[in-house]
Order: sequence, then structure tokens, then C-alpha cells
Amino acid sequence: MLDSLWELIWYTLMVFAFVAYLMILFHVLGDLFRDRGMSGLSKTLWIIFLIVLPYLSVFVYLIARGPGMAERQLEAQSAAKQATDHYIREVAGKSAAEQIADAKALLDAGTINQAEFDAVKAKALS
Repeated sequence: MLDSLWELIWYTLMVFAFVAYLMILFHVLGDLFRDRGMSGLSKTLWIIFLIVLPYLSVFVYLIARGPGMAERQLEAQSAAKQATDHYIREVAGKSAAEQIADAKALLDAGTINQAEFDAVKAKALS
């Protein structure tokens, strides 16, 4: 198969080009499905274009929609970070100071008595 050094170099370049194409293709596909402003029909047409004319369509996509790709990716990352932060805050619960302040407000309102306040305070501090 590989009879000379030049065939090996050519084969290596082709493998590199194919792997680079696959990386760009998956990035483009991710951007296509991430974009909420694009209609389903246009997404379908882009996918058909990516299948029929692989290399050309990737370059056309990068030229036509490339500037917005970073913005859409940044938007998706910030949304994921906000969702993660919200989940962590929800699971972590309140701090000891917040629990004691809430219990003090309930004590002042007369909802709980001093013994219940002391129990909440002891639990929060433990």
C-alpha cells in the first residue's frame, strides 16, 4: 500500500484533513442545532447541503454564519452555567446565618416559641 515516503506523507495529510473536517463538521452541526433563531426548514437544507457537498458546504457555512457561531456558543455556555449555579444553590440550601435569621423573624412574629427558635439555632450551627 505505502511504497514510498511520499505516499506515506500524502496519506498522513489526507488523514489529517479528514480528521480536521470531522471536527469542523461536528462543530457546525452543534451550531446548527443550537441556533434557536433558524427555522427547521433552513436547518434541514443546511444538513442536506452538508451531506451532498461536504467540504464546500462547511466552508460556505463558516463564511456565511461563522461570525455568530462564537456568540451562540457563548450564550449556550452562559445558560448552562446559570442552570448549574441555580441547581447548586437549590440543592445546597440556606446558610446557617440565613436559617437563624428566618427563625428569628418567625420568633418575632410569634409563629414559633423560644424553645423552637433555640432548636433551629442549634441545628443550624451544628
